[in-house]
Amino acid sequence: MAETVDDKVSYFQAVTGISDTDLCTEILAAHNWDLQLAVSSITANPSSPSASASTSSRGDAAPSAPLAANAEFVAPPPPMPLPPQQQQQPGIAWRLVTLPFYVVSGGVGLVAGTLRLGAWVAGGVLSRSLSLLGLAGQAGSGDRLLELPPSAAEAADFVAEFEREFGAGRGPRFVAQGFADALQLSQREFKLLFVYLHSPDHPDTPAFCGGSLCAEPVAAFIDENFVAWGGSIRRTEGFKMSNSLNASRFPFCAVVMASTNQRIMLLQQVEGSKSPEEMITILQRVVEECATSLVAARIEAEERLNNQRLREEQDAAYGAALEADQARERERIEELERREREAAEAERKRKEEEEALARAAQEAAEKEAALARRRQEKAMALGAEPEKGPGVTRVLIRFPTGERKERRFHSSSTVTSLYDYVDSLDCLKAEKYSLVSNFPRVTYGPEKHSLTLEEAGLHPQASLFIEIEQ
Repeated sequence: MAETVDDKVSYFQAVTGISDTDLCTEILAAHNWDLQLAVSSITANPSSPSASASTSSRGDAAPSAPLAANAEFVAPPPPMPLPPQQQQQPGIAWRLVTLPFYVVSGGVGLVAGTLRLGAWVAGGVLSRSLSLLGLAGQAGSGDRLLELPPSAAEAADFVAEFEREFGAGRGPRFVAQGFADALQLSQREFKLLFVYLHSPDHPDTPAFCGGSLCAEPVAAFIDENFVAWGGSIRRTEGFKMSNSLNASRFPFCAVVMASTNQRIMLLQQVEGSKSPEEMITILQRVVEECATSLVAARIEAEERLNNQRLREEQDAAYGAALEADQARERERIEELERREREAAEAERKRKEEEEALARAAQEAAEKEAALARRRQEKAMALGAEPEKGPGVTRVLIRFPTGERKERRFHSSSTVTSLYDYVDSLDCLKAEKYSLVSNFPRVTYGPEKHSLTLEEAGLHPQASLFIEIEQ
């Protein structure tokens, strides 16, 4: 157990950047040693102990955690220094006072995550059930034709939630793409990438988003000079980016740009709430510092494109002279390759169909075997049918198909034994049903399963029918 505790404390220190071992132990103990819950409570609070360095001190070193698409950080240029009051961190007394808030906040996050997981599982079960019933095509007719990648789906959800909370058309135009795709888009457009990490539980988030990030001058400046990407730290990619960028205070913004060899340069971090004027000042400075490199990259790309076009024209002129002699050979090779591809594709489809049929047959066999075992277990649980006598109850059961089955039970047997008898027969495919008597109409549901047949009024004989539950 001691080794497990030490491992959790070490991992918690590595993720949050807290060097105080005793404080890490107290926080983990307050969260019942739940690492995910403890980390979430730290990243969602502005007074988190992990905020051990200011914006200016942290900007001199590149984050060590890997980014999306195997990207790494290189050392950024020195960022703007923050006022002295923003560099002060809360003491141990404040940390201990706010510790119960972290516990409550983490508990709420855990409950919300559990509900989302339950909804996801329920959706998967429903989709599987519809596909088994042959209704999947009808049920999914209104869905997307193609499933979005997880990172793009998270980005689209963030954009929808942001517009729903702060108003459609307000704020920067966040791209509904994963971080790696957004970074590539900024590189293609010769712009910097503006990153906003959304902490829904932070008390400064609504004021910062509504009053600063959604301010028209700020949004217009970002849309004109940046590609904007946002993510919630409650989601996978947003949480990974918060660790990769060493986000210690929220609200949190950053400006990054693609570098060489799939590396990423961190240009600026903006931590804590800022006014619209401060945001524009910081972003304007970053744009001015990087304007030269962006213009140079654009010119280089245009020159590269012009050179490529010139080479293509020269190659086309040279290739035209050889095209007549090579056309026939090229067509023969292309036809041969086409036939090979068609044969390989046909073979692949044949194998996939065979595998699908085999899986379906196996699943059907497993399901039938499970039903057979269930019937056998129920039959064994019933025991032998008793002979006629004063303490014996005769029960007639009518099935939805019109079939009738009759059996004798001890009057001391419970109503559950009637359900076991029905389950032991191969007469009913439905799993949810109730036994009901006609005159008087009585439904022998779960609340009566523990009654004996005599207590339930079914002795000495009874006639029941099966009612399928929808």
